[in-house]
Amino acid sequence: MIFNYDVIVIGAGHAGCEAACAAANMGSKTLLITMDMNKIGQMSCNPAIGGIAKGQIVREIDALGGFMGIVTDATAIQFRMLNKSKGPAMWSPRSQSDRMQFIIKWREILDATPNLDIWQDTVTKLHFEKGSVTGCKTSMNVDFKATSVILTTGTFLNGLMHIGKTQLVGGRIAEPSSFGVTEQLKEIGFSTDRMKTGTPVRLNGNSIDFSKMAEQVGEDDFHKFSFLDYKPRPLPQRSCWITYTNSSTHEILRGGLPYSPLYNGQIQSIGPRYCPSIETKIVTFADKDQHQLFLEPEGAYTQEYYLNGFSSSLPIEVQFEALKTVPGLENVKAYRPGYAIEYDFFDPTQLTHTLETKLVKNLFFAGQINGTTGYEEAAGQGLIAGMNAHINCHGGQKFILSRDEAYIGVLIDDLVTKGVDEPYRMFTSRAEYRILLRQDDADARLTEKSYLAGLANRQRFDLLKTKQEAIQSLLLFTKEYSVKAAEINPLLETLETASLKQSTKLYDLILRPQLNISILENNLPEFKEKIFQIEELRREEILEASEILIKYSGYIEREKLIADKLQRLEHIVIEDKFDYENLLSLSTEARQKLIKIKPKTIGQASRIPGISPNDINVLLVLLGR
Repeated sequence: MIFNYDVIVIGAGHAGCEAACAAANMGSKTLLITMDMNKIGQMSCNPAIGGIAKGQIVREIDALGGFMGIVTDATAIQFRMLNKSKGPAMWSPRSQSDRMQFIIKWREILDATPNLDIWQDTVTKLHFEKGSVTGCKTSMNVDFKATSVILTTGTFLNGLMHIGKTQLVGGRIAEPSSFGVTEQLKEIGFSTDRMKTGTPVRLNGNSIDFSKMAEQVGEDDFHKFSFLDYKPRPLPQRSCWITYTNSSTHEILRGGLPYSPLYNGQIQSIGPRYCPSIETKIVTFADKDQHQLFLEPEGAYTQEYYLNGFSSSLPIEVQFEALKTVPGLENVKAYRPGYAIEYDFFDPTQLTHTLETKLVKNLFFAGQINGTTGYEEAAGQGLIAGMNAHINCHGGQKFILSRDEAYIGVLIDDLVTKGVDEPYRMFTSRAEYRILLRQDDADARLTEKSYLAGLANRQRFDLLKTKQEAIQSLLLFTKEYSVKAAEINPLLETLETASLKQSTKLYDLILRPQLNISILENNLPEFKEKIFQIEELRREEILEASEILIKYSGYIEREKLIADKLQRLEHIVIEDKFDYENLLSLSTEARQKLIKIKPKTIGQASRIPGISPNDINVLLVLLGR
């Protein structure tokens, strides 16, 4: 029996869920295939969403019409805005989630999405015809046909887990691996390799002495992930806890290194530099006598804790012996040990910026299959792949985000232009324009663009317009309202900032580091009255956004000018214009890289490692520039 769809998404992790919803909500008849319908949107590693730069990605997903932010807000058991002591370009939302409720909420959304079907099975083969993908076959011997197929296979392609000398075939603990697809894609010319990731031990909270640890409580203010959500958090809030390893811990871990798959040659693949195992930490940072550990609750009502900072593939007995030397964990009991997992990924330079493969038309890759790590990076890729898979089926302009529009744009451009030599993780430092890519303005940057493309709905678009009108009205008021010296000088003297000699605009007062909207509204009745005209549910968000636009206006405008200048290079198209092999005026490395990557524009070519400014000048001269 054969079933027909527009888009098939293989894998129901964070990339797969976003991809399926995006394609279906844009109007494609969509099928989501998963091995286990009870593990949809599974948080395989830590039970948290967001963090440095990752939180910005989640806000962007939400602004575009995705669901990760909505699911996170509905299942949050602790929320914090990281980096609040720094400028707003660095503010990053992060939330602990209830792992089980996260799955339930995702399933609820998928079941309610029109045009979307779910099938529980394992894909064993893809179908191709005349250079295009045409569908897939499953282990139940069912054939599905489709115009577009998206692979979001996570760690399941030939997944192999390691706990000391013990090796378990699987994509996650107690879940089987997937075989056949990697081998098939290699046969038709795809380049593939292996990567490694890991996850820590899970602990029983009833056996933990929290009195020996530092408590880390969440924040309870207006901040959320979704721009649609202003309701109180529905679940009880939980604390995280901080403790540390010590010299005794490290001594036990060092004694286990000969049995570590990372150090005895058992694991050969590429591991994450920015999220190292505990055994890697004690080797790389041998001079440190302690490492910080975070105990993160797995849910609102469970006693299961995730030990962040203790990722390991050491033998079980070594892990447990070392744990008992940590303050608060002397009598700890575990639910399961930490383990490492190796899996197949594909060189992402084999993709275009839509995440469609260059070798096979209508075949898309998203998530860890592209060499990334992290739920947020996967979800961002899934959403873009889902949108473009729909567009390939029904027509329309390709949906691509540039580096000055979104962290998702930075992520995808880095992948397809530079490739990866380790699991890719997003950082604010990767973005040249991070003052423009703040978490507070993701909707202003992206919602209208997505609405015009057909994904973000009218509700989101109308909310954006209402918010922008309120911000502009408030900004105009601050620019027109004059504050008399006698009215404000007593406050200025109290705050030890220069007094006024004459009336000045409210806008200029807000620019002062010692002042902010909150302080001034409490001292200026007319300003307070203006603020109270703003809808109460959105008031704090609008005030924060307005203050950022005032205080950082100079930085924002300067970065926009730089982005606009560099953006000109993105409009100089070089795709299919050169026979690079015969351009002897280019360096040998440049010719090799340009042949491999096939950049679309001069801008993309300039970001390829190994391409020098001289090589770019040669191309510009040949173009008559």
